[in-house]
Amino acid sequence: MFQTFEDQRPVRDFWEQPDLNEGVPRGDILVEAPEDPTGWQGSGPAIVTDDRPPAEATSGNRLLTVLLFFAGLATSVALWLFETEAGAIQDTAALMMAVGRITGLVGGYVLFIQLLMMSRVSFLEDWVGARDLLRWHRWLGTSLVVLVGAHVVFIVYGYAMTAETGVVDQGWTMITTFPDMIGATVATGLLVFISLISIRQLRSKMPYELWHLIHLSAYLVLLLGYGHQVAMGANLGGDFADVFWPALGALVIAALVWGRLVEPVWLNVRHRFEVAEVVTEGTNTFSIYIDGKNLDKLPAQAGQFMRWRFFTGNGWWQSHPFSLSAAPNSQWLRLTVTAVGGHTAKLAEMEPGTKVWAEGPFGTFTAQRRTRRRALLIAGGSGIAPIRALLEDMPPDTIVIYRASRPDELVFREELEDLAERRDAWVRYIVGSRNDPGPRRLFTANGLLGLVPDVNRRDVYLCGPPGLVNAAVQTLRELEVPDSQLHLDPFEF
Repeated sequence: MFQTFEDQRPVRDFWEQPDLNEGVPRGDILVEAPEDPTGWQGSGPAIVTDDRPPAEATSGNRLLTVLLFFAGLATSVALWLFETEAGAIQDTAALMMAVGRITGLVGGYVLFIQLLMMSRVSFLEDWVGARDLLRWHRWLGTSLVVLVGAHVVFIVYGYAMTAETGVVDQGWTMITTFPDMIGATVATGLLVFISLISIRQLRSKMPYELWHLIHLSAYLVLLLGYGHQVAMGANLGGDFADVFWPALGALVIAALVWGRLVEPVWLNVRHRFEVAEVVTEGTNTFSIYIDGKNLDKLPAQAGQFMRWRFFTGNGWWQSHPFSLSAAPNSQWLRLTVTAVGGHTAKLAEMEPGTKVWAEGPFGTFTAQRRTRRRALLIAGGSGIAPIRALLEDMPPDTIVIYRASRPDELVFREELEDLAERRDAWVRYIVGSRNDPGPRRLFTANGLLGLVPDVNRRDVYLCGPPGLVNAAVQTLRELEVPDSQLHLDPFEF
């Protein structure tokens, strides 16, 4: 159904590079060799050094985003400050009430920001990056639970002291008599439950579909929590507050509607994705080729991922993130899947013509984020998918390190070495169990320097299981590779 890889992929001008090391294998399975100066056997020719200044870096986006966040946070606290008269806090009860109101205001603001960050609106993804948004979302999620808990404790305790009643009795009275308190109690319970199931140890034991469905109840938390704020918020009124909170709410709702509804609908109406073919790549690994209309206009880059929903008998309600395993082109898209559960295993049985719903593309794990002239790509397991795609967009002299447990787990080997030949790049396979000498040596300072002597003058892209990524990052920092040169796309749930 498809042409061969070489015929199908257009040969770009920048692939026509002179072969600087003609006759040298572009891909070697390496083993430790202490007698060799590099510490490795068959590591190939020395890499030509190039100390030209780095390309222009994309910077400042994260800093500006953080400054905007704290500016909004300060504004939400200022609403309490401006509405509170001097000398109003004269006793412990008043202090408890003040702390409760401040934590409530900050918690409401953080909840809005939480949903804004996960709205999947494309400009925010491009500006900050999906990985940073997810990391901040998790950190703020923990902060939100703490803030809401503190709000409940301080407010109830302050009212109990004022009414000279017990804390439990006062809490029950507030729930049953104050407006919208039942909704606020439900919202608090949902928030705590979502926080608990987001703990990595618990989350890993749940089916992704169930976890994701429960996580969507965060929208209900927003509705119930905002209703409580409007009904009970002592500091939501006033000339400025009457503008700030509705404007913030409108921004978040608009982003959610645009990112979760408008953009996906437009993407799928425009491209009409469907399965073209499913091809076995290796043990428990297969590639899904996606056909569609106007693929040349799809705003995707090598290294990015999309969320895919396949309209099969049990798959239409499930959406999973899979990276593109080849650079986008005008004729097909490819994603490569390692079967790790019932749903992913059934994807290998899909028939051509199966309809597909996609969202994205997402992520900043792209060649456009490079800050140096050369690159190092490190992959483990199914993390080879975005790394394989990235190699198409990388400059000459790129090095790929591919970690696998067994030789039969290496996928795309022929493609990787063909690309390496075209791009004047190098592929180094480190194969074996974690206790074998070669794999043990890989993520040590001497081991990595033996493979990549100029590692601190390269951008480093990592994708693989968390253990591999964490070990690599630790070693790279020992070798003084700046964080600005590290590009991480670890497996996320």
